[in-house]
Amino acid sequence: MSQRFPVRVTVNGALHEREVEPRLLLSDFLRHDLELAGTHVGCEHGVCGACTVLLDGRAVRSCLVFAVQADGAEVTTVEALAGPDDELHPLQAAFHEAHGLQCGFCTPGFLMTLIPFLAENPDPDEDTIRRAISGNLCRCTGYHNIVKAVRAAADRMGAAAHEPAEEDVRVGG
Repeated sequence: MSQRFPVRVTVNGALHEREVEPRLLLSDFLRHDLELAGTHVGCEHGVCGACTVLLDGRAVRSCLVFAVQADGAEVTTVEALAGPDDELHPLQAAFHEAHGLQCGFCTPGFLMTLIPFLAENPDPDEDTIRRAISGNLCRCTGYHNIVKAVRAAADRMGAAAHEPAEEDVRVGG
């Protein structure tokens, strides 16, 4: 019988406590133990980016992180992006509208890579976007529409950041 270790991890805002084998990958913990199938496993070598999640706000390849390494951390997966009533995140909506996906296998990894990227780079140019996604592989799209989607999402997210809060809007001057 193999040794097991306690793990306490907050995933998408919910605390999960489990005992896991030390060799269990974070990707497998998310997919099999927590049944969050949005984190895809492609190459299992950290090359393709399909398994990208946020670990304490940083994009990481979950196939290169052991679940025990996430003990005490906060993990965000693609399942957390949609808002109330399944309203798409602006980045998801832009991918949909710009046809930035085809089969969709790589899409969760792209989205999770791009969330912190856009937070740090609210107005990226095409070259910066291409560098940001260079660690994510897609076999279907050719990347053109992905770049277009990121640019559209940046515009949309920038516009939303500049909208006045409801309490700041004055009626009747």
